[in-house]
Amino acid sequence: MMRGLLLFWLFILWLPPLQAQDYPRQNIDLDLLVQELFAEQDDESISYEDLYETLFQYYQRPIDLNRTTPEELASLYLLSRPQIASFFNYLEESGDLLSIYELQAIPGFDQATIYRLLPFVRVQDAGLQADTRPLWQRMIGEDNNALILRYERTLQQRRGYTSVDTSSRATTRYLGSPYKLFMRYRTSHARDYSFGITAEKDAGEQLTWSPSTRRYGFDYYTAHLQLYNKGRFKTIALGDYQLQFGQGLLLSSGYSVGKGSETITTVSRPNLGIRPYSSVLEYAFLRGGAVTYDLGKVDVTGFYSNKLVDANLQTQLDTLLTERQFFSGIQTTGFHRTPTELANKDAVREQVYGGSAQYQSSDKSFSAGVTALGTHYSSSIQKAGAPYQRFEFGGTHNYNLGANYSYTFQNVYLFGETAMSKSGGIGSINGLLANLSNKVELSMLYRYYARDFHTFYGSAFGESTHNINEQGLYTGIKIKPMPKWELTAYYDRFTFPWLRYLVDAPSQGDEYLLRLYFKPNRQSSLYAQMRHESKGRNLSGNTTALDYVAQAERRNYLLYFETSPTRTLNLKSRVQFGTYEQESPQQTGYFISQDVNFTFDKIRLSTRYALFDTDSYDTRQYAYERDVLYAFSIPAFSGKGTRFYTLLQFRPLRDLDVWVKYSLTHYRNQDTIGSGLELIEGPSRSDVKVQVRYKF
Repeated sequence: MMRGLLLFWLFILWLPPLQAQDYPRQNIDLDLLVQELFAEQDDESISYEDLYETLFQYYQRPIDLNRTTPEELASLYLLSRPQIASFFNYLEESGDLLSIYELQAIPGFDQATIYRLLPFVRVQDAGLQADTRPLWQRMIGEDNNALILRYERTLQQRRGYTSVDTSSRATTRYLGSPYKLFMRYRTSHARDYSFGITAEKDAGEQLTWSPSTRRYGFDYYTAHLQLYNKGRFKTIALGDYQLQFGQGLLLSSGYSVGKGSETITTVSRPNLGIRPYSSVLEYAFLRGGAVTYDLGKVDVTGFYSNKLVDANLQTQLDTLLTERQFFSGIQTTGFHRTPTELANKDAVREQVYGGSAQYQSSDKSFSAGVTALGTHYSSSIQKAGAPYQRFEFGGTHNYNLGANYSYTFQNVYLFGETAMSKSGGIGSINGLLANLSNKVELSMLYRYYARDFHTFYGSAFGESTHNINEQGLYTGIKIKPMPKWELTAYYDRFTFPWLRYLVDAPSQGDEYLLRLYFKPNRQSSLYAQMRHESKGRNLSGNTTALDYVAQAERRNYLLYFETSPTRTLNLKSRVQFGTYEQESPQQTGYFISQDVNFTFDKIRLSTRYALFDTDSYDTRQYAYERDVLYAFSIPAFSGKGTRFYTLLQFRPLRDLDVWVKYSLTHYRNQDTIGSGLELIEGPSRSDVKVQVRYKF
């Protein structure tokens, strides 16, 4: 009776704002959410497409709050771990939610958090989810069932597509056409199945049928079929997939954020297990089969992958005068445009196998797991012998064994993972998240990756792309002094005990960020951000025989304002400024942009005009910009010039969506753009992108 009365008053008090929230739900500005979550990310190794797509899938198929898990909620990166623990404590005490309005009765859930969460969650009657039709009928009848086709190209001619100049030694040219093609079909239903096929041809690659070079129309294909909750089998995966256990030290799916303006929810990794793969990154996945079996409180996962990877194979004679093939490392660009790149395609076979067992307590406050895997290559990895490569992996076999844990005690969440590789090298990451009060949240994380720790599919929190040769302590804080204000900050101190690429001595550095966010109303937001990074680096232009390592100081400042004065008009203004110095005069760079966006019933138009001026590539400026669905764009701008783009999205038919994007970058005081085969004669580069989506 009391709960029903409480729910009634929550409904009355929340009725106006929730009606406003429900009305534009189909036109949610997911771009803005992603931009705020990943603001000022300049790590080009992060799979932004994977992050964006996962959030979009949750938007299309919201999470049922009465049948979710802590890791599924954590994968939204919108709730802190103490908030998630509070949510499940509420369910334990009160039973299933009766309505979405009941969220504000949960301790620790403020209104701002709930508004951001609403588009991705729902409360649904269990009976509505029951569907006993055969799988093929459920797939055909699913409304989340779409085919996407995309075409894009640079309008100016690049050197790689010109005729060969016989008077020049440079006779290499691209084998294929200058346009890029993308095709994707996917259908899925939460907790039931996911099926998808993705194909891509990069610019310069051939669209050809050539079994001898393993090309069958498109240059790259990926496909997956995953089934969920089939008896005790929680997940059955065939085709291409990813794995994420613990903190991603051994197996990380790429669905991670790292350091950014969100300093709490993105520090720990969700323990997602098996995930489908449909990205166009041509190396960051496993190909074969995987299965997760429910043994009660323990989930056991087994997996096997067998795929071909790109590498430049070389041959040498060993002591017995027999030929031995080796390669220095896997090539991850995915480009097969020239004869050399094509010769490196699928040159080495990689096999990955192993298993994981994950335990979770009944109250979901404690979890622990172990993971073991082996990796085998058909040819040996042999580095070039540079001093910084002394402790990197060499050979054909690697083995890893690791353990992970997490524990929630009241308002504190502890987590970590420790692993060892065949070399004996240790990697370990441990941290905590704490709600110190309803206005203050804290995160701390320490990582240690030995110089001889080797993991090929790991991507845990760190400063470097690979988890090797690094130690660091990260501290983040989020303060909400008043309802409309938020202050976030982090400080990260790190050391590299051994040499690194372009750093010919052990080095150290630190990084900190400070951001003040103000949201006066639901239509407007404003934030100011400052970021500083100091890191050791070989001194550029050094003329001595021994490279000298000096601290490189980089500072970035950002001021951003957004407002929606009407339901159809949205305005975004951005000013960025950066500096760089390394025992030399300070270099500077800036970026200023204005976005004007219109949203109508069946049409959405996004435009931007920007100015940039940088002294060098070291002061390049990154700026997020809107793109077609499932594409995520954060271009880097260096030099002096202007940037303009317009993106039109419209729906000519009920089941057909069309995107058209045109962008133009014009450089001042430049006669060419790019270098090598990518060189463009002239000061301008314009690109066009067209995408259609048909929903069956």
